[in-house]
Amino acid sequence: MTQDIDHNHTLFERAKRVIPGGVNSPVRAFKAVGGTPRFVTRSQGAYFWDANDQRYIDYIGSWGPMILGHGHPAVVKAVQTAVLEGFSYGAPTEREVELAEEILRLVPSMDMVRLVSSGTEAAMSAIRLARGATGRSKLIKFEGCYHGHADALLVKAGSGLATFGNATSAGVPAEVVQHTLVLEYNHIGQLEEVFAAQGHEIACLMIEPICGNMNFIRASVPFMKRCRELCTQYGTLLVFDEVMTGFRVALGGAQSVYARDIPGFEPDMTVMGKVIGGGMPLAAFGAKRAVMEHLAPLGAVYQAGTLSGNPVATACGLATLREIQKPGFYDELSRKSRLLMGGLTQVAHQEGVPFCSDSEGGMFGFFMLNALPQTYADVMKSDSARFNQLFHGLLDRGVYIAPALFEAGFMSAAHTDEDIAATVAAAHEVFKLL
Repeated sequence: MTQDIDHNHTLFERAKRVIPGGVNSPVRAFKAVGGTPRFVTRSQGAYFWDANDQRYIDYIGSWGPMILGHGHPAVVKAVQTAVLEGFSYGAPTEREVELAEEILRLVPSMDMVRLVSSGTEAAMSAIRLARGATGRSKLIKFEGCYHGHADALLVKAGSGLATFGNATSAGVPAEVVQHTLVLEYNHIGQLEEVFAAQGHEIACLMIEPICGNMNFIRASVPFMKRCRELCTQYGTLLVFDEVMTGFRVALGGAQSVYARDIPGFEPDMTVMGKVIGGGMPLAAFGAKRAVMEHLAPLGAVYQAGTLSGNPVATACGLATLREIQKPGFYDELSRKSRLLMGGLTQVAHQEGVPFCSDSEGGMFGFFMLNALPQTYADVMKSDSARFNQLFHGLLDRGVYIAPALFEAGFMSAAHTDEDIAATVAAAHEVFKLL
């Protein structure tokens, strides 16, 4: 390989001629941070290599699924066996049943699940089911929470209290989002006002309990408790979007984290993805039997998918779920996340750089701020210029974090204390320049 040729740049220019923006998902384009995206050629453990054969310590892990690291032997073996049996059948398999049973055993708030192929598909289907089960049209989402790119969810708040949503994407007609109410995350008073005014018209409240699309923001315990109380009072379904947090922050997901502080807590419906597929296209949504039986072929709410329950994806997901249940897995994952965040916070403060961080299980986030944000408006106060400098400084030193200020990071079982020490040392060098 010729050393003076940037193969990433060459591939990016080539990609831009045939793929909009040169990427198949916008954040990959590095538009927020500038520069040339890294085109990955291979991965193993906690690392991947780009087209220039440069190795990086990987803290995005395919945006969360690779909780075991890349190429875990047990998962690879399961996938290889499944591939030899067949890629796709368009017919049911025993492995779909096994995966569903495993998910339900670990997340007892659900009685039944439906497997799909992406988080967007799962969230979209969950909303349709909530509307069909309740006979209502309106839904609540929160500013800064991302639930995929379904039309009804591509909205932000308008002026005034809980106005009808305004589409944030071209191609989404106003009438499609007219029933979407967008509220401020962690704002109890606003939540109470909306339920008092429109509670009996609201089919569901959908929330990221630990929001990974504002970097890393927790719903406060009092806020989550009030969400549960109001949903129960008004017959609204509380939908937890655990596409990111499911099996990532704890074995029982974020709902098990909140159950520690809110006795008997559970959502009415759960949307999952990422870890349950182990890196393959697989997601799910589930609820109690009375709600799920509204789905076709039992009920009138239609949902279908040619590749739903794909035999290779379910093999990958099942092998992953079995590995993460081994004794001490989450204790060690949590320790490493805290070690990384603690190390970065310490060296930032040594150099006088505003910095704060948080983590839960194998998910973490940090801000170039003096205090952890609680809302989307707080997050918007982050120093994006400094973050971009940090991103490129780490990238130049072989550390790959999310190429956007508003994305959480992910620890894997494959990361070592040496990887974390190297990351902190690299960050320290960059902080000195800031």
